[in-house]
Amino acid sequence: MLPPQLNKFDGTPAVCRALRGMPLLVLLAACLSISAAEAPAPEARDAQDKKAGGKEPAAGDYSDDSYEKYPNWLDLGVGGITLSGNKAAFQQRYHLSEGAYGGIEDLHAQRDLGKKWAFQMDGRALINEKDYALKLEVTREGIGFLRGGYRGYRTWYNDAGGFFPPTGAFLRLGDDDLHMDRGEAWVEGGLLLKNWPAFTFKYTHQFRDGMKDSTSWGYYHPYGAPGPVRGISPTFWDIDERRDIFEGNLRHTIRKTTLGAGIRYETGENNNARKIREFPLESPADHITSREIVRYDVLNAHGFSETRFSPKVFLSTAYSFSTLDSDLAGSRIYGGDYDVGYLPLPARGNGYIGLTGGSQAKEHLAAVNLRLAPWESLVVTPSLRISHVGMDSTSWYWQTDPLFTGAQSSLSFRDVLDLSQQLELRYIGITNWVFYGRAEWTEGRGDLTETGASGLPLPVDRYTEDRRWGQKYTLGVNWYPTRYMNLDWQFYHKMRDNDYRHIVDNTLNTALSGNRYPGFLANHKFTTDDANVRLTLRPTSRITLVSRYDFQYSTTDATPDPISGLGSIESAQLTSHVFAQNATWIPWSRLYLQAGFNYVRSRTETPASQVSRAVLDAQNNYYSLNLTAGFVVDNKTDLQLHSFYYRADDYTDNSAFGMPYGAGAIERGITATLVRRLRQNLRLTLKYGYFDYHDAPSGGFNNYRAHLIYATLHFRF
Repeated sequence: MLPPQLNKFDGTPAVCRALRGMPLLVLLAACLSISAAEAPAPEARDAQDKKAGGKEPAAGDYSDDSYEKYPNWLDLGVGGITLSGNKAAFQQRYHLSEGAYGGIEDLHAQRDLGKKWAFQMDGRALINEKDYALKLEVTREGIGFLRGGYRGYRTWYNDAGGFFPPTGAFLRLGDDDLHMDRGEAWVEGGLLLKNWPAFTFKYTHQFRDGMKDSTSWGYYHPYGAPGPVRGISPTFWDIDERRDIFEGNLRHTIRKTTLGAGIRYETGENNNARKIREFPLESPADHITSREIVRYDVLNAHGFSETRFSPKVFLSTAYSFSTLDSDLAGSRIYGGDYDVGYLPLPARGNGYIGLTGGSQAKEHLAAVNLRLAPWESLVVTPSLRISHVGMDSTSWYWQTDPLFTGAQSSLSFRDVLDLSQQLELRYIGITNWVFYGRAEWTEGRGDLTETGASGLPLPVDRYTEDRRWGQKYTLGVNWYPTRYMNLDWQFYHKMRDNDYRHIVDNTLNTALSGNRYPGFLANHKFTTDDANVRLTLRPTSRITLVSRYDFQYSTTDATPDPISGLGSIESAQLTSHVFAQNATWIPWSRLYLQAGFNYVRSRTETPASQVSRAVLDAQNNYYSLNLTAGFVVDNKTDLQLHSFYYRADDYTDNSAFGMPYGAGAIERGITATLVRRLRQNLRLTLKYGYFDYHDAPSGGFNNYRAHLIYATLHFRF
């Protein structure tokens, strides 16, 4: 039913008012037909338009005076989805549940309370989607504000695991309603007195609660036990997280300088468990509950200054100090079900119980930025950033592996110092040209001490010094030769070099070593070259063409400990091509057409693919196409059609040797939207959508086909 405000609206056709109490969809359809019947004939509307000066209202817009007359609005929506195929896959993709849904899409109300006081409220409530929001705000001009609210929503996840083509095995959890509820409640106030420092305070409570799928899959015997093992059994996360955040900030301007300071305190607890089902459909089937509990407190204090010495010189500085204190607990227990107690059975895997420990960290961060404009056409911006982080961590637990049972402990200390510098230049001294360049350098040093268990009989005793050196150089040009054309070009080269010196390492890195953890690598190097160009053309006032091409080439090189007898190797090579083309055509004042095409070709090659058929070079090749057409039927009715198509064909079935990966999917859809302005402050929108998805890696088990029908009534008051 419509709310009382709408039932009392005198501008609604009389028959519509007589239909109170009927279902919303019936009422909307009736109002639409009645309004069309009451609307003047096209000839009469043309005459009215000419009398008004020939000006036709823009599609979907209200006149300015209507916004002033009706500053508040209410959007009511109702609809539903019919679905065939994998319900969970559709819900994860679009975050919409199957069946009927709707409610208040958007609500805005504001009121002048007099004497410079104002009130504002915004909200939404889509019940079946668990999507709620409410914001209340009171302001007093020249004094400050007080606001607060709540925001909560639900997201869905797929309960599917992997697919094994030789036997057609496809494993699911059997729960196609995996979902996560997220939300936050907050209150914020500000004191904004003239000539006094501005002060704001905010408290926020956030939470995550529910279940979501995990990318870590459990073991399964695809041909029955015993036999080859594949990691295709689905697992999921059981999430329970809470955090409270307190923030306070001060800001004040004294002549040419603005000063600010703030403090932030956050405390929270994460009680999460990854739940793994090992060897399903077998007897006995193991259930693993890997619980991770973290309680933490974070305190941050920061300050900044901004000074404009002159139109040519601007200086900003900032400093931040953070401290972290966390405690951890948890266990990894094998049992006949989830969340059971530990039983010392010989057949169980490598788990642990009684995990305790924690970590402490302190970070200092300082930054200085200077903007210089020595000439009108040149801007130079140097900046400097330095950070220091010190962290220590400890943990104790009881290992339950049948071969290596007993108490275990570990201790680590980490110290990191990073210095980052950046220099940017921008030159506009040549008409219709903009040249810019940017250089970034980062140098860091640190050390890491590790002692304790490594999950193997030989404990770890290690001290490593590391050095990091990063560089990035960017050049770009923007050219505007005419009002109908502009060209943007950019290139950057990025490098990062990590060196490791294992001063103390009690594990051997020789070819015959049974444990090369943790000090095997001596150097890791990453390089990336990227060039992209963007061309915008407007051959006529009704046509706009935008073309973009991006090429990226990256390599990763690894050098092991010399004692291993192995040399440096290019461990990965990534090559990507991205092409995008968009076009807009307005052949008629009542019609517009848009088209977009994207093509991506990306490949990552590794030496492993040349050694084992179980590992394939990774590919990420796909293309997508979308088309949109909008038509103004008359001065009260708009129609929009939209379609899209996506295809990826990177899936290779190598299940005989390993786990097949790669995307292989076809997705398409079409939507049709009709907008009808019933009155100056009443608008109806009807929407239909069709979605179709085919998935090769799941053997078609993740396929779905869906139809959506939705109606929205927008009412201003």
